Amino acid sequence: MAGAIAIVVVLLIFPTLILMSGGAASAILGFFLQQDGEARHEGSELLDLDD
Repeated sequence: MAGAIAIVVVLLIFPTLILMSGGAASAILGFFLQQDGEARHEGSELLDLDD
């Protein structure tokens, strides 16, 4: 019985953890790519445009 409960818990928790870690990784990657883009194109008038 404990094995079945463990399997159900794992099946409920792992997809949530994977989605949350993917969201966090996307946020971190986006932050660093934005910083890189601003550094590479410093002085461009396109950086002054609103998002």
